[in-house]
Amino acid sequence: MPLEAKVHVVEQDSKTPDPATVWDRVAESPEFKDLMATKKVFIVPAFVFFVIYYFALPVLVGYAPQFMATKVIGNVNLAYLFALSQFFMAWIIAWLYVKAAGGFDKLAKDIIEKVEKAKGGR
Repeated sequence: MPLEAKVHVVEQDSKTPDPATVWDRVAESPEFKDLMATKKVFIVPAFVFFVIYYFALPVLVGYAPQFMATKVIGNVNLAYLFALSQFFMAWIIAWLYVKAAGGFDKLAKDIIEKVEKAKGGR
């Protein structure tokens, strides 16, 4: 049975700007570009760090098995502790992101307020 796409045509009055045009202006604004750059400063290094941290376990187990088999507490070895630490690291990175997101949200709110003022000023 073929799926049919439902298209809704919304008529705009002459006072309402085209949403695509508004978005294009927002996306090109220095404030939005600053927001994206600010987010990149956190997200890219956090992503790179976590990917390296995540893949370090199988690489170390593969290339340094004697080291990773080192007993730390009873039968618990470094490999088990490293694997467990990845859960904690994920939570720490999430917590750091939540803290940083407060700043992102403030910048986004400022952008939205600027757009709303521009709409109201027309």
